Amino acid sequence: MNIHEHQAKELLRSLGVDVLDGRVAFTPEEAARAYAELKSPVAVVKSQIHAGGRGKGKAVEPSRLDPSKYDAKTGVYSGPGIACEKGVVLCKSAAEVEATAKKLLGKVLVTKQTGAQGRKVQRLYVEAGCPPEQEFYAAVLLDRAVGLPLLMISPAGGMDIEEVAEKHPGQILKQHFDPDQGLWPFQARRAAYFLGLKGDAFKSGVKVLTALARAAVKLDVAMLEINPLARSGERVFCMDAKLSYDDNALFRQKQAAEQRDLAEEDSKETEAKKYDLSYIALDGNIGCLVNGAGLAMATMDAIKLFGGEPANFLDVGGGANKEKVAAGFKIILQDPEVKAILVNIFGGIMRCDVIAEGVIAAVKEVNLKVPLVVRLEGNQVERGKQLLKDSGLPIQTASTLSDAAEKVCATLKK
Repeated sequence: MNIHEHQAKELLRSLGVDVLDGRVAFTPEEAARAYAELKSPVAVVKSQIHAGGRGKGKAVEPSRLDPSKYDAKTGVYSGPGIACEKGVVLCKSAAEVEATAKKLLGKVLVTKQTGAQGRKVQRLYVEAGCPPEQEFYAAVLLDRAVGLPLLMISPAGGMDIEEVAEKHPGQILKQHFDPDQGLWPFQARRAAYFLGLKGDAFKSGVKVLTALARAAVKLDVAMLEINPLARSGERVFCMDAKLSYDDNALFRQKQAAEQRDLAEEDSKETEAKKYDLSYIALDGNIGCLVNGAGLAMATMDAIKLFGGEPANFLDVGGGANKEKVAAGFKIILQDPEVKAILVNIFGGIMRCDVIAEGVIAAVKEVNLKVPLVVRLEGNQVERGKQLLKDSGLPIQTASTLSDAAEKVCATLKK
């Protein structure tokens, strides 16, 4: 679960991490008041969306957004209706802050990470300006292969870390640490030295990196990214903050429920969570309803093999019932790009006849208009197939995974 930059910084500040002073604003008037309260000669107005690349993004009037003008490789939008050249703007007066807020609020911000559809800006973060003399990269994430949190830093801040890793791998330092002990002093000093910090800035860097590691564990993060971590004079502080909670630990993070911004989440994924379904939206046009993550991955691979594109990952789990199957169908069909559906079920704990009943009920309830291919195997498979056959509904059945994938892809070529 992701949260906004201003929320992440509030949490980090409370846990001893040095961040710049700032205020959240939902209206241009609130933004102007925030500037006055900060008592800073300059302020940075930042669009708050769950995506990076805001400083290079473009704010567009929603009615004039043209997805065809988006270059997926570069992340550049060149269409008409640009209201503001960037999603992060430096301002020097309350009037300038208010004018910038009017250009950003309610607009769609298109960045390299949002894709062609962009994200609607519904809140801003007005932050005291502090020109950095150096910019670094810092992140704490879970290394599941090792089973430990990992501090990753680089002196090449303000850049995509993927680009640094590809072109300059020697500029990245990785250090695992014990979550109970936190970052050891020698590790923090090694990291600060790697960043090239000296004197009081070195001490400040040690303090900030130690606090970041401690905060990441305390907050049960899947990832905490600071890009850039900055130095101004002898002070090292966070200029940006991206925080993602580990969903499995949300029960411990009581503040997370209040921080959740459903407007920033895919409505289909939100709906799936209500039914304990694992759903991830993709860019294709063949909806997938499968039980088991491994089988779901194999199903998507098979669709690709026969020239199709999966529209989603949807795992209904091992104990699905008719209600879950029906909910899965409804969620898949919320995507207007879905032109066919493939159901692939292996009955172990789950009975194929129960799934067949769920499929039949769902097809009738949603008045399905797109082709449907169903492949069942395992527990009560013959009864399940007979139920599908006797239903009188236009359902194609398949005997194997490859047969199912080939059939569903063929429906789109007719």
